[in-house]
Parts: sequence; structure tokens; C-alpha cells
Amino acid sequence: MRTFSLLKGLPVIEIKSGTKIGEVFDISISGYGVVKGLFVRKSALLKKTFLLDVKDVASFGWDGVMVEDQTVLQPIKKTEDYTFESQNRLTGKIIMTREGERLGLLEDVYFQEEMGTIVGYELSDGFFSDMLEGKRVIKTEVPPAIGKDAIIVNINE
Repeated sequence: MRTFSLLKGLPVIEIKSGTKIGEVFDISISGYGVVKGLFVRKSALLKKTFLLDVKDVASFGWDGVMVEDQTVLQPIKKTEDYTFESQNRLTGKIIMTREGERLGLLEDVYFQEEMGTIVGYELSDGFFSDMLEGKRVIKTEVPPAIGKDAIIVNINE
């Protein structure tokens, strides 16, 4: 299990050549709360962005994301999927329960790398609350409903 904040900035390495082909800078999340892929920015003069499907990742290491071949990188097409920090951004969105309780603002997600399944959410109640009480983590087993104004979750008690 990993958080997005730990993946962000990791190099993407091609196994067959040992070459760094880019860096992870965001994730693609479906409307059903599943991580579909990683956005990779190629480290070239013109910083091009590509999508790396989760199923095309050979392994998620603590110091890099490994792929067999750089041909698995796909050009980004216009999508309705959500991202963590780019278009259709989820960071800072309100998380609420199905019962109507406001839990906090989304700060990070915990997901199973190989499956892309989000299993938890790190929430914030603001800077001072985070300093005094710490950030809150909630776990889920059922995919959330992601909407324009809020993310609705069914939390495990």
C-alpha cells in the first residue's frame, strides 16, 4: 500500500536499458475511485506528459517505478477522469459520509499499487487542526462516489 505523495517525483525507469524515462507527477483516478494510471513527465527539453497505465508497471519500488519498455507510455487524451493535482483535481475536495457527515478535506490517498484500488484517504481539517490533532485517515472497502462538489464514502468503523 502506498500514498500518492510517496509516488510523486519518483523516476520511471526502463528495465531493459536502465534509462530514466521520466518522473511521476500525478495520478489518473476514475469516477469510481480507482487509480487507472500515473502521469509521467518526460525529462526532456520540452516536458511532454504521458499516461502510464497501472497494469503496465513492472514494479513499484520505494526509489523508482519500473517499466519493461518505454513504449508503454501513452500520449494523454482528453479525459473525464480525475487527477490528484492537475485537471479535475481531487486535492482539497470535501469528503462526506453517506449519512451526511463532513469528514474533512482530501490531502492524500492510500492505494494498492498493483490493483490501483484506493483503500484509504488522508484528510485535513486545516493547518492548525492538523498541528494540534494530526491528520485523519479513513479506510474504505466500497468505491466512493466522486462528484463536482464532494466525495462520498462509506467508511469502516
